[in-house]
Amino acid sequence: MSGLLMPKADDATMSRRSDIVTALRAIVPGEGVVDATNAMRVFESDALTAYRQLPLVVVLPQTVAQVSRVLKYCYENNVKVVPRGSGTSLSGGALPLEDAVLLVMSRFNQILEIDYPNRVAVVQPGVTNLGITKAVEHEGFYYAPDPSSQIACSIGGNVAENSGGVHCLKYGLTANNVLGLEMVLITGEVVRLGGKHLDTEGYDLLGLMTG
Repeated sequence: MSGLLMPKADDATMSRRSDIVTALRAIVPGEGVVDATNAMRVFESDALTAYRQLPLVVVLPQTVAQVSRVLKYCYENNVKVVPRGSGTSLSGGALPLEDAVLLVMSRFNQILEIDYPNRVAVVQPGVTNLGITKAVEHEGFYYAPDPSSQIACSIGGNVAENSGGVHCLKYGLTANNVLGLEMVLITGEVVRLGGKHLDTEGYDLLGLMTG
């Protein structure tokens, strides 16, 4: 039994669970919504397994449009959201809340582009850290930030936690190796920060969102 005191679940949200699940199934059909207790057990903690909490429901979207619609629905209906990558964090970063939707990004697992001349890769957030290195090592490249969980941890989680590793002594943390992000705000709006260039004008919003 964990000694961690979790926030008290919102009774109004819990009473609407069935309606919330139904609405989310309309957005992410098929097996993209998991609400059975036994099926949600695998998502009840991150790698810090001393702390466990079943979420309200688990959603596994496959498209940016689905992510946008899920977040917009939750925003408009006052439902909390906790994002999750591979769940390898030791900081509790993906620890669910009883009254929150757990938004799992593991289905976004494609490398979209590799630009060798500019040393840039465009990847989805569910791609594993080591997966990037495996995709480019035949050309003599590798992705520098290398946490101990690199075989399983996702790039989206690395960005959320500003992950590091032994190579970071030379090449910096995740924040020093990310040029741009596409992200979805809680309102459902899709925004882009940075791009295939080293610096942008104005405030460092990219750095703010990394870690």
